[in-house]
Amino acid sequence: MGILDVKGVGKRFGGLQALGDVNLSVAENSVHAIIGPNGAGKSTLLNCLVGKLIPDTGSVMFDGQSVLGRKPYEINQMGISRVFQTPEIFGDLTVMENMLIPCFAKRDGAFTPNAYAAMRKDTEMLDRAGHMLEEMNMADKRHMHAASLSRGDKRRLEIGMCLSQEPRLLLLDEPTAGMARADTNNTIDLLKQIKDDRDITIAIIEHDMHVVFSLAERITVLAQGTPLVEDTPDKIKGHPKVREAYLGESQDAA
Repeated sequence: MGILDVKGVGKRFGGLQALGDVNLSVAENSVHAIIGPNGAGKSTLLNCLVGKLIPDTGSVMFDGQSVLGRKPYEINQMGISRVFQTPEIFGDLTVMENMLIPCFAKRDGAFTPNAYAAMRKDTEMLDRAGHMLEEMNMADKRHMHAASLSRGDKRRLEIGMCLSQEPRLLLLDEPTAGMARADTNNTIDLLKQIKDDRDITIAIIEHDMHVVFSLAERITVLAQGTPLVEDTPDKIKGHPKVREAYLGESQDAA
């Protein structure tokens, strides 16, 4: 068993089968990538992992506990954080204020409109948020409004906001989508550093194979809602089933 175990998960939307009998296990303290062509079911699977969707069949267990039927904040409290395709930050707040919100919520368990004033004066939270910004190499941007950041820095901020909640599992949904190559490479370096420095498991959905093969220790390939193959990156490269799924090349032709 891994820290995250998916067994027999299936999901239909009307007559469309988005997932069919998906089984995978993510080992603790590993980087596990889930890849596949468009329509393979990657986003549906991710939404089942974080409670946004409830599968029709099967189970999703995190550290021996089911995530099914739990609200997003409950899954967050279990130790799972998610980074979305489009960075989810508060553009009208400063970088520091964005970082303060999850720090404050981690300690106090809730975040209300009245908490804004309190968090800006909370020395403990200011120190904690400041340290996280330093780890994200964003301390010099603390007074900037988040909306003015580059795509890469918005992603860096969002990852820092997730890490401030001290998750055991970080789920990344195409974290480099829409980035220039330089920002993509910086994000790869950041995730490598996070993995080296923290006791954390990372699961990533990504189309960019440069990102996948730079980070992943194990890869699950989905096609038409079902796993095709799961293996190490070296064995995934050039695998006939993967070529067929992505390129339409038959195994016989290989």
